Amino acid sequence: MNQSILMALALLILAACGGASQTQDNPTEDQATQQFTGANNEVKLMTVDPGHFHAALVQKFMYDQVDSVVHVYAPQGKDLQLHMQRIEGFNTRDESPTHWVEEVYTGSDFFEQMMQEQPGNVVVLSGNNAKKTEYIRESVEAGLNVLADKPMVIHPSEFPKLKSALATAEEKDVLLYDIMTERYEITTMLQKALSQKSEVFGELEKGTPENPAISKESVHHFSKEVAGSPLIRPAWFFDTEQQGEGIVDVSTHLVDLILWECFPEEGIDTTEVSVVNARRWATELTPAQFEKVTGMSEFPDYLQKDVQNSVLNTYANGEFVFAARGVHGKVAAIWNFEAPEGAKDTHFSMMRGTKANLVIRQDAPQNYQTTLYVEPISPTDDFEASLRTALDELSSEYPGLNLRASENGWEVLVPEEYKVGHEAHFAQVTEKYLEYLVAGEIPDWEMTNMLTKYYLTMQAYEMSRGAGS
Repeated sequence: MNQSILMALALLILAACGGASQTQDNPTEDQATQQFTGANNEVKLMTVDPGHFHAALVQKFMYDQVDSVVHVYAPQGKDLQLHMQRIEGFNTRDESPTHWVEEVYTGSDFFEQMMQEQPGNVVVLSGNNAKKTEYIRESVEAGLNVLADKPMVIHPSEFPKLKSALATAEEKDVLLYDIMTERYEITTMLQKALSQKSEVFGELEKGTPENPAISKESVHHFSKEVAGSPLIRPAWFFDTEQQGEGIVDVSTHLVDLILWECFPEEGIDTTEVSVVNARRWATELTPAQFEKVTGMSEFPDYLQKDVQNSVLNTYANGEFVFAARGVHGKVAAIWNFEAPEGAKDTHFSMMRGTKANLVIRQDAPQNYQTTLYVEPISPTDDFEASLRTALDELSSEYPGLNLRASENGWEVLVPEEYKVGHEAHFAQVTEKYLEYLVAGEIPDWEMTNMLTKYYLTMQAYEMSRGAGS
């Protein structure tokens, strides 16, 4: 064989070897980005540092499109142990058991190892928030899709990274999405639907800072049960430098709902919103309360900065008022240690219309179940007829809705089958994300509002600490 042919063959072999090495150790952008078709098992999850129980709730049910093998990258420790126990509980339950197989890598370089191996195509993030924004940015830059628990950013200094990640996701055709479970709560969905019925609701008021057009308050508890077992929280959950303050955490859901309900499928740009006022305050935990929810008898060193007179002060509470296209909204996130006997986390919401207010209550009179009320501003004889007509129009999507008179108007009666509970909402969000993967894109309004809601929480964070006030 002539020398030139031998040289050509040698070059081809070297090129092939180089290409194989790149595919295995450092996937190209084309290889990392996948066109999803909805086929069975084509979505392969990589769960990173699952320190929050929401990471496990993504896997409470199986999905045909998602491979049963999930690759977990995390440091060895209690957070990982609890995550694995929750997955095992789903796999071994009597009713509709799952069959997840967890392939686990532990080590201080867990994130770097995930980025090098990339055995999956969707990164799931739900845990310690201190590095979450950076994990999001690096994952997206590597051409990986990301499904992230809220909040995606907890400090204004990190906001530029999130903004960059959202832009990069669009450039690389990968999907970055946060888990907004509260959109799937039935009374919230009905509140939104009825606000679009002008014959019942009229038009949305603009409101004022003192009397907003829409208000949402969420009350949570550190001590609670999840999946039928007492929830053990990691100690870092009480460190606002790792979990985030309440004004940037749970408030994310509430801001999202306000934009989603008031401006359906409309993208609200950051230039169209502003924070009017904001404040924060602490929840106090005794050593005994801290031990009950963490299993730790002492406050760790990183929490000592927040300990006064042997009591831990966690800034888990915050509220703020903002304006979006002239509409004033108020959000409040409150954390108590433990709910009263028989009570659970609660939610309050009011949308004020020119004809009626749509109010969600979840207190003792409602037996701590979310309940939607329609309260006319000036009751008329034909209001009930208009309301029943509106419900009939919603019956194709929500069969079985009914009414009964209440003190200030009407209570919307919702069939039990729609009350699936908070934990089931994670599957609903995941299913929506899988739809977006097949579509190859997230709607523009979703992407715009994702950035805007975090812009608002970051502005509120600064204002609550005196900056900009």
